[in-house]
Amino acid sequence: MAESSPFARFIAFVSRGIAAIRHSGDGERAPVYGTAPAIPEAKPQGRIPTLKMPTAKGWEGEHKPTAAAGLKVNAFARGLVHPRNIYVLPNGDVLVAESMGETGNPRTFFDHAMSATMQRARASGDSPNRVTLLRDADGDGVAEESHAYIENVRQPFGIALVGETLYVGASDALLAYPYEAGATRISKPSRKLMDLVPGGHWTRNLIASKDGTKLYVAVGSLSNIADAGMAAEENRACIHEYDLTSGRSRIFAGGLRNPVGMAWEPEKGMLWTVVNERDGLGDETPPDYLTSVSDGGFYGWPYCYWNRVVDDRVPQDPAKVALALQPDYALGGHTASLGLCWLPEGTLPGFPPGMAIGQHGSWNRSKLSGYKLAFVAFEKGKPVGMPRDILTDFLSPDEKYSYGRPVGVALAADGAVLMADDVGDVIWRVKGAE
Repeated sequence: MAESSPFARFIAFVSRGIAAIRHSGDGERAPVYGTAPAIPEAKPQGRIPTLKMPTAKGWEGEHKPTAAAGLKVNAFARGLVHPRNIYVLPNGDVLVAESMGETGNPRTFFDHAMSATMQRARASGDSPNRVTLLRDADGDGVAEESHAYIENVRQPFGIALVGETLYVGASDALLAYPYEAGATRISKPSRKLMDLVPGGHWTRNLIASKDGTKLYVAVGSLSNIADAGMAAEENRACIHEYDLTSGRSRIFAGGLRNPVGMAWEPEKGMLWTVVNERDGLGDETPPDYLTSVSDGGFYGWPYCYWNRVVDDRVPQDPAKVALALQPDYALGGHTASLGLCWLPEGTLPGFPPGMAIGQHGSWNRSKLSGYKLAFVAFEKGKPVGMPRDILTDFLSPDEKYSYGRPVGVALAADGAVLMADDVGDVIWRVKGAE
């Protein structure tokens, strides 16, 4: 369990009280899901936004998440240190990015409160700054080998292999490493391909184009709503396209507050991402979302959200608002949807083709949301219906403790679904029950 300072415990107590009072008249809020969500009117929370997070506890003994009917879950690997993202190599080896948010230098009382809360929830601290290689040599669904594959990288997250080069998205740079199939360690130095600005939303996810000529690099905003001005947000809140031949980059799509998970949908060939929307406007306002990403598209941040609803807290740019594209699918308010993986039909019994989504879980709402591995079905290249659960019960019933928090999702070589859990320090493996 994460150690809580007296200040952190005090903040947790006060925050729960403030949340209960602030939202006492709200009644039950239906989760905002789907292609046509009914988003509640914004209720700005002012200088002291709702702050509620569980204390990180982890899994004890044989305790594990609950799998949906017809599925079973086992620990593919334990004993990691804050595993965030997963990449499966062609030979079946599994790479895991181990990293976490840096503590920083809090200035205001709220900064100190947020810092204490994030450390209590194991969302920030001393980052491992490592990529670990896991190997299941005997194919029994449990990795018996673990190797420090790459070390001393600032907050690694995104991983992509193209040919004989392995690319890593660190918080401050796009890096390239020589790749040798079957090796358990890369000792040669990296090449820096592109500078990235660290801080704020720090994950830098990667995905390669289908022809292997380009990399897409997801970079989140520095702040909630461009609090330090738009100059501080330059080259942020967007997805970059990096040309591997020319070495040139451009912004592929913008106005995405914090895009993290990315995946290709095979029928239409579109790039999709999950985006964490802004805080401080209410439990379900606005929802995080899953969306296709159009070349040159602008998705509203920080000026507006969803169907061009203007955020009055932000100095406005009407021309930008007019350009804003509506996302495809609402995932609920503050679910912190981070992981994204396309699941072909037949991957999990009883599940059609669609996207698996690791929902890390909320902090800015009165009743916690997310904290599950969710699924959204697709038909004809578009999401349909309501989300379904794959894995649940990452929270204690009273919401005081988190046993785990879902992040990255990937398909194993044998077709099982792998999910990183950065509080439980586990990679979970899901497949059909036998």
